[in-house]
Amino acid sequence: MTHWINALAVLVMVMSGWRIYNASPIFDFFFPAGLTLGGWLGGALQWHFAGMWLFVLNGLAYLLLNLFTGRFAQRMLPVTVRGILRDTWLALTARLSHSDLSHYNQLQRAAYLFAVADLILLVLSGLVIWKSVQFPLLRELLGGYDMARRIHFYCMAAIVCFVAVHLLMVVLVPRSLLLMVLGRPTFRPAIKESTT
Repeated sequence: MTHWINALAVLVMVMSGWRIYNASPIFDFFFPAGLTLGGWLGGALQWHFAGMWLFVLNGLAYLLLNLFTGRFAQRMLPVTVRGILRDTWLALTARLSHSDLSHYNQLQRAAYLFAVADLILLVLSGLVIWKSVQFPLLRELLGGYDMARRIHFYCMAAIVCFVAVHLLMVVLVPRSLLLMVLGRPTFRPAIKESTT
């Protein structure tokens, strides 16, 4: 359930964030108005804050639940450079096994850990943009207000790329969609009964 709440919150924040960006761009381009949310700067800010609170509360629930139950360490660790390189090669040569969808391979683990770190950095840089005076230490750690805006933008771009790859993987392994929707495998491996 937290997966879909986060998906909705991130979609709202990306689309409203593009409208906010258009009001004060940091690069020489604008996002098409049809892809933005909020209609105007004030409306976009309201959508962005609504998405932000939904994301932060849901994200905290996800992190706390998964950390305290040990599920996070069980599903996401260990991750090794050798394992990531091996699974990357297997993926690029179309030999990466997807037989057990309830088990993350090294590449998936690295991608999900990257996404969690990216989203945390998005929240921290967003705090600096939103409440720069109230968080002076965080502002300085991120290199100042303008650098926090750039970090926020780059992290947004990274999460959009992550989502695009995520969706591509669903197209390549369609049975993974049921796992994502239901949150658990729809099949159970056959268990051999003992004859003794």
